[in-house]
Amino acid sequence: MTDMSATPDDESLFGAPVLYSRGQKVVHPSREQYVAVLKQAIDAGYTMCSDLTAVDYLTHPGRELPSGIAAERFEVVLNLVSITERTRLRVRVQVPEADATIASCFDLWPGTEAMEREVFDMFGVRFDGHPDLTRILMPEDWEGHPLRKDYAIGRIPVQFKGANS
Repeated sequence: MTDMSATPDDESLFGAPVLYSRGQKVVHPSREQYVAVLKQAIDAGYTMCSDLTAVDYLTHPGRELPSGIAAERFEVVLNLVSITERTRLRVRVQVPEADATIASCFDLWPGTEAMEREVFDMFGVRFDGHPDLTRILMPEDWEGHPLRKDYAIGRIPVQFKGANS
């Protein structure tokens, strides 16, 4: 069950549709609007990106989205904070499986460098313009992306350096 709902006037923010989730404003830009919306959010005082992650909706495709926003397999989610206004803004962007790429927001918030690398490593979503889009948690030669819903379930052996096997 969700309490996400559209506003009575079909509200938009920075040119993108808005819904509310548990009292928090959630803006839904397209991939094409993404960077422009983030720049406008900074201008509006959202100077801190506290989190950037992704969701794989492969096995749970049903979710509430504003009209005109098509559900895709992946969703990149950012949580922005306006310290001066003491408010939060969530940004949710749909990313298709066939072209799992989105622009990097590293130039806007350099602190997202590691978060974008983690999303790339765990979900396989590529961030165009990222300065060092390499694996951050898994070994460089690892095949696949462990947080994808179609990733094989299995036991991964723990390896300890210098331990006798």
